[in-house]
Amino acid sequence: MEATASAKYLRGSAQKARLVVDMIRGKDVNRALGILRYANRRAADGIEKCMRSAIANANEAAEKANIAIDPDDLWVKAAFVDRGPTKNRRRVRPAPQGRAYREQRHFCHVTILLSNDARPEPKAARGDGKAVTATKAKPAKLAESKSRKKGGAAAAPRQKRVTRKAESSSKAEAAGEEKKSRKASKKKGSTKE
Repeated sequence: MEATASAKYLRGSAQKARLVVDMIRGKDVNRALGILRYANRRAADGIEKCMRSAIANANEAAEKANIAIDPDDLWVKAAFVDRGPTKNRRRVRPAPQGRAYREQRHFCHVTILLSNDARPEPKAARGDGKAVTATKAKPAKLAESKSRKKGGAAAAPRQKRVTRKAESSSKAEAAGEEKKSRKASKKKGSTKE
C-alpha cells in the first residue's frame, strides 16, 4: 500500500529543500522523522509536517480498505521537491552601475510517497559477477609481490618504462656531454700550437 502527501508553497528555495529531502529518501518513517526533527535546516519543519500528513493518509487509506497496517513498516519510497513561484518583494538591493535588483522570495512544493511494500535490495556498484572476480584476483597479485620480495622465481627485476620525456632528456644530456668534449679537445689543440 502506498500513500502520498504534498506540501505546497513552502518558504525557501527548492535547492535548499532538496538537501533535506535527500537525507530521508529510502529511510523508514521513524528514522526519517528523527532526521527531520534534528536537522538544522529551515525547510525541515515543513517537510516533517508533510511526512506526518503522509503517515495519516496511509492510516486513513488502510482503514477504508479494511487493511491493518503498522506505521512502523512504512518507508519513504519517493520524495522530491519542485520549484514553486517566486514573489518579488518591495525591497531593493543596490546593484552595479546605479541599478537596483528587487529581492525575490522563493517557494517550493514537496511531495512524499510512503510505502509498506518490501524494499528492493541495494544493487552492487559494478554487478555481482565483477565484484567477485576482483576479490579473487587480489590474493594472486599479493603472492606474486611477496615472492618477488623474497627472491623467488618471479624475482626478475622489472624494467623501467621509458617515456618520451625521459628519452629526450637523455638525448639532450648526451648532446651536452658531446659538446663539452669537443670544447675540451679544441682547447687542448690550441694550447699545443
